[in-house]
Amino acid sequence: MKTRIEKDSMGQLEVPAKALYGAQTQRAINNFPISGQRLPAAFIRSLLLAKAAAAKANVRLKQIPPEMGEAIVTSVDTLLEGDFMAHFPIDIYQTGSGTSTNMNANEVLATLATQVYGEPVSPNDHVNYGQSSNDMIPGTIHISAAVQLHQQLLPALTHLAKVIRKKARAVDRYVKTGRTHLMDAMPVRMSQSLDGWAVQVEQNIELLKAQQPLLQTLAQGGTAVGTGINAHPRFAAEFARQISTLTGVRFKPAENFFAHISSQDIA
Repeated sequence: MKTRIEKDSMGQLEVPAKALYGAQTQRAINNFPISGQRLPAAFIRSLLLAKAAAAKANVRLKQIPPEMGEAIVTSVDTLLEGDFMAHFPIDIYQTGSGTSTNMNANEVLATLATQVYGEPVSPNDHVNYGQSSNDMIPGTIHISAAVQLHQQLLPALTHLAKVIRKKARAVDRYVKTGRTHLMDAMPVRMSQSLDGWAVQVEQNIELLKAQQPLLQTLAQGGTAVGTGINAHPRFAAEFARQISTLTGVRFKPAENFFAHISSQDIA
């Protein structure tokens, strides 16, 4: 395999010549060859959308040049149209804050955005502007979970409940032996058993819906420790507005960034 030399604050190392990522990603590949499993595609997709939302927010807040922001967003679109997972090889077991995956996204997007923009785009100073792994990764966990809940899980459970109800009506006239403690008990209609399953599904739908408002609050804007240092004061609100537009799910900033960064009790 042909390689190239990349440099960072820790020195030099070899990176595959055609790789879009840089030194930080390669160090994570070298340091964490643990399970061979990567983060789910739904998470990486949400991370890329979060980077696009951050670029849009920073342009609106005049933190980066408009053309640079557009180049980052274009790079996200380009990745999502293809096999984007090929550029995210880091093991799911990595640094505790997910810094490796955050930097993976920053480096890949910086490489592509530089090609579009025609001038150097920095992974840290531009793609990651106003962000930290400490708020980007918890935020992306919420975004990916909320999007999957909205687009996949709730529709699937709703369909399942309807199908079970329909089947219950079709088998209403059949009687079977009810069982308790692994022994035959009283007779019940098949519909009674199936309707019980449907109610269980429907109850869990309501529980998931009740969780949605909290799930759709984001750590983004808290940056490294929750104080919001190095981010524009309006970045959190603008980011939430942009990611809501990109995903079709309504997000808002967390009431307390410290709580969202320090735990994942909600998700």
